[in-house]
Order: sequence, then structure tokens, then C-alpha cells
Amino acid sequence: MCRQPTPRSKKEVNVYSMKRVAANDSVAIKERGKKHYQERHYKDAFEYWTKAAELGNVDAIYLLSLLYRDGRGVEKNEGKEWYQLEEAAIAGHVGARFTLAHNEKTRCGRTDRAVKHLIIATNLGCDYSMRALQQCHENGEVDDDKFTAALHAHQAAVDAMNSPQREEQANFERSLEEWFCADK
Repeated sequence: MCRQPTPRSKKEVNVYSMKRVAANDSVAIKERGKKHYQERHYKDAFEYWTKAAELGNVDAIYLLSLLYRDGRGVEKNEGKEWYQLEEAAIAGHVGARFTLAHNEKTRCGRTDRAVKHLIIATNLGCDYSMRALQQCHENGEVDDDKFTAALHAHQAAVDAMNSPQREEQANFERSLEEWFCADK
């Protein structure tokens, strides 16, 4: 990958992307699925995300849950939605954990299970989960000890994720996104 010249046009980006898809690059396959999803080709998105999920891409597993939830490209299926969410959460996807927490509380009325999901996601540094857990604490659904422990774990996770190299990479990715999104 690093030996390839930087693509100069969207066509070159597409060619390079398809080479990565042909090489079974799970990230490229997931991104190809996102492209189809944005173009409202949901069946194609499903096919790409299924392949990426089979290759172990956790984001693709989570994205499949959304297709099952909304019935886009597949028949709406709550059981498969939950299965994909649980698989993604087990693999460490904090968005899936947050969604499971939301579903447990709002769809099933199981606040205790929702809190457990929120604590796990908070411990992984998820800000949304931290805010939701704080709301649960204010509502009396989480005791002080659990909330304080989660707060400290959240801060430790956030601190561990901060580094000059990560900031430099984030700036680089923002500049690439601006460049690729500019009409040429």
C-alpha cells in the first residue's frame, strides 16, 4: 500500500479501492459497502458488509445490524439485528454497545442490562455512553461507586488514546477527506 503513488483523481481512487477489494481487504470492502449504501443500493451494501464481516471487520458487523433494523436490502429482522449488535459489541465496537444499551432500556425496559452495556462502553472511552451513564446516575439507576469507577476508567481510556501521533494522523485524515471530497 505504501509503495503506491497517491491517487490524483476519484477515478484513480476507485481503481485502487477495487484492487483492495479484490485482495480481500476488509476495510476496503466495508467502505465499498458504505458507498453503495449512500447510493441507496442496499442489497449491494449488504453483500459487501457481509463479506467484510466474514473477514472480521467489526464495523461491518455493526452496519449489518442497521440493515436488519431498518429492512434495507434485507427483510427487517429484529433477531438478526440483535445478533449482529451482540457480535459487534463482543468484538469491542462501542457504538454497538451503546446501541444495545439504548435498545435494552427503550425497547425492553431492562435498565440493569442497559447500565451494564453503558459501563463497558464507557470503560472503552465512549463519550456518548459516559453521558448516558451520567443521566442514569442522576436518575438513580446507577450507584455512586459504579459511576465513579466508570468515570475514572473512561478518563484513563481517553488519556490512553491521546498522543501527538494520533493527533497528527487525525489531521492528515481530515486533510485527505477535504481533498477527496473537493470536486475536481
